[in-house]
Amino acid sequence: MESPLWQRLKKGPWKKIASKVERGERLTREEGIQLAASDDLLALGLMADLARRLRCGDEVYFIRNLHINYTNICKNSCLFCAFGRSPGHPQGYILSLEEIEGRVRRAAQTGIREVHIVGGLNPDLPYVYFIDLVRTVRKAAPDICIQAFDAVEIDFIASQGKKSIEETLGELKEAGLDSLPGGGAEVFSPSLRRLLCPQKTGAEKWLKIHETAHGLGIPTNATMLYGHLETASERVDHLLALRDLQDRTGGFLAFIPLAFHPQNTPLAHLPGPTGVEHLKMLALSRLLLDNFRHIKAFWIMMGLNLAQISLHFGANDLDGTVLEEKIFHEAGAQTPQWQPAESFLHCIFKAGRIPVERDTLYREVRRYHHPEGSSPCPCSG
Repeated sequence: MESPLWQRLKKGPWKKIASKVERGERLTREEGIQLAASDDLLALGLMADLARRLRCGDEVYFIRNLHINYTNICKNSCLFCAFGRSPGHPQGYILSLEEIEGRVRRAAQTGIREVHIVGGLNPDLPYVYFIDLVRTVRKAAPDICIQAFDAVEIDFIASQGKKSIEETLGELKEAGLDSLPGGGAEVFSPSLRRLLCPQKTGAEKWLKIHETAHGLGIPTNATMLYGHLETASERVDHLLALRDLQDRTGGFLAFIPLAFHPQNTPLAHLPGPTGVEHLKMLALSRLLLDNFRHIKAFWIMMGLNLAQISLHFGANDLDGTVLEEKIFHEAGAQTPQWQPAESFLHCIFKAGRIPVERDTLYREVRRYHHPEGSSPCPCSG
């Protein structure tokens, strides 16, 4: 039986879109822009929540993972980045392979299922460093998934080795790489990229690198950085470019909207996205990306309270325990550096959903059942 709220939604200005969502039909660019420009948060949430239920049910995923940021030295100077340091900067660092091996071995003893590896474009690092890095992690933890190097890093690594993208990805896969993270996408708008990150790999090449990875059997994630200077139509066009590539390859695992944190960046005068914008972006993502099963609420960027609420706005993944995250905390993220798995269980149960621990490739590790007399959710009080 339809709820009264849904019945009202289908009689008002959202009638056409709500009916299409109910039938599982694809939304158009114009409808996407209408959604992105709207302040009707309740309507967006209702439609996104239905799309989520129809697409993937009531399971909510999380992972036990370790983040490694192997260097903060970067030859690019992106305006939204607080993490990177120019070559020669006194605060620059490079992790040795021995340091990385030690971190992975210690984390492996805690039961992690993924090592997530990203860093700056450091011109002092040779091609072989990246191959050896993956081999080192694989040797230290043979059974975990390695998700490493976004498309911008892959482009840089290939140039360091004077190799093609396909050859570079193939050698990384042979060394033990399982998947690529979705970073570096930012916003695909050419005019915004010229303003915000003119030295960064362009949108067309970002998409081509992911398409190449998919063709080699390497699944990837996708992202968008929102809450800075982008317009509603630029958000929609970014999502539709991802949707088009997913139609062709089916190689994306999840989409992760990344909230812009202005602190300590050249764009510190901007306010950054509000809680309402976080929820709108997640709802828009679920409604337009009808061929993505997983939409992730990255708690590091929005906090666990809001991430819990996002489970009613289209999200079905809370990411993971995230040991040692640096990039977003450098930009002012006030969330903890680490979150115990028990926090995810409480929050997911409290939202009325089913917690499922996963690995990088969304293979089920454990499905949890609500314990009788469990304590209240620590992120709701």
